[in-house]
Amino acid sequence: MVAGSEFGVHYFYIMNIESLYELYLRNPSIQTDTRRLKPGDMFFALKGDTFNGNQFARQAIDAGAACAVIDEPEFFLEGKTILVEDVLKTLQALARYHREQFSIPFIAITGSNGKTTTKELVHAVLATKYKTATTEGNLNNHIGIPLTLLTIKADAEIAVIEMGANHRKEIAGYCEYAQPTYGVITNCGKAHLGGFGGEEGVRRGKGELFDYLRAHGGTAFVMWDYDYLRSMSHDIARIIKYGTAGADLEGHTVKNEPFLEVEITKGADTGLIKTKLVGDYNLPNVLLAVAIGKHFKVPDEQIRSAIEDYQPSNSRSQLLQSGSNQVILDAYNANPSSMKLAIENFARLQAPSRVLVLGAMAELGDSSLAEHKAIIDLIGQTAWEKVVLVGGDFLKIPHPYISFSHSEEAKKWFQQQAFEHTHILIKGSRSMKMEKILEP
Repeated sequence: MVAGSEFGVHYFYIMNIESLYELYLRNPSIQTDTRRLKPGDMFFALKGDTFNGNQFARQAIDAGAACAVIDEPEFFLEGKTILVEDVLKTLQALARYHREQFSIPFIAITGSNGKTTTKELVHAVLATKYKTATTEGNLNNHIGIPLTLLTIKADAEIAVIEMGANHRKEIAGYCEYAQPTYGVITNCGKAHLGGFGGEEGVRRGKGELFDYLRAHGGTAFVMWDYDYLRSMSHDIARIIKYGTAGADLEGHTVKNEPFLEVEITKGADTGLIKTKLVGDYNLPNVLLAVAIGKHFKVPDEQIRSAIEDYQPSNSRSQLLQSGSNQVILDAYNANPSSMKLAIENFARLQAPSRVLVLGAMAELGDSSLAEHKAIIDLIGQTAWEKVVLVGGDFLKIPHPYISFSHSEEAKKWFQQQAFEHTHILIKGSRSMKMEKILEP
């Protein structure tokens, strides 16, 4: 502990993470937003490009926070604040220390597409047998992962941690405090190309999870259909393979309309699994959930029931009935790989009439125009009732389709249509807010 004085107040730095951890054990609820703060929470005053949590330290204390962790001395409150050198690094260090108190399996899931759906399927399966801690929503970044770790209770038996990333060394950093013992890379596609610097950069960035497992004697679950994942997982101490052929756990799509049905042909006796998931691009996610369930000795019937009971939400491949129309709402996120898969899957559906409503894709860097052009070319290979393209780089490329600047304009158009017995796909990057099209 180091004392000091500045701005007319006395303060101290807690240099010993154990001391902060003792305080956390007495107040094991962390909050970074005063609007969500409850009495007894510890408030961590994080900073960003457009906000400074230090400015809300007094508000947090007045709202009943047990203490406020700050890193700017002018906001010090005697007996109420803990002044540290960097609030974010302190949060991450606290999360790491908490993680180190556990000897349970920690499963990390990353990838370009399907992370959250996969995480939720895996959690659903494991939770039938174990007290399973998992990432809530998509708290999968440098703030969300520490917060997730700090929600893990002492009686947890397994933890499932989702890891998102948009640049190199990010996953490696997460592994330092999450310390996974098991890991999954769902796939490596065209996502965050601007940050990663191309597809090879994506593989290197996502591959940091396998690098950590390799260096620490961990276990990888590997989709064996993907040659690049076979190569990336080379020399990991233990590999559990899942896929359609040549794997420890094998299965294939039986039906894909309206929902995905999967038959497991090797490695489990679940029988036919009738999911509530849209699209056969979810096959690897289902196979992984079965593979992880089998590895952790979840009974086959419980695996099947858990997957069948899982209902996608939050605009992730949701199938919605609207009068005589069926709407696939997949507006949580989009990149060239997921967009291509969604369009191809939609094109295969047996439907009297199909309408595409697509929002632009974000974070593609110098590849953005080319990737949007490739999607437009793909659309042109199929006959559609109508095609609507919204915002971003779709506006910069000549095309014969209906075009709008943003989702509010598309919503007005959509409400004026009189679709009947029509299948409609709505997809786009989160920033496009394509779900607004369905709002009243």
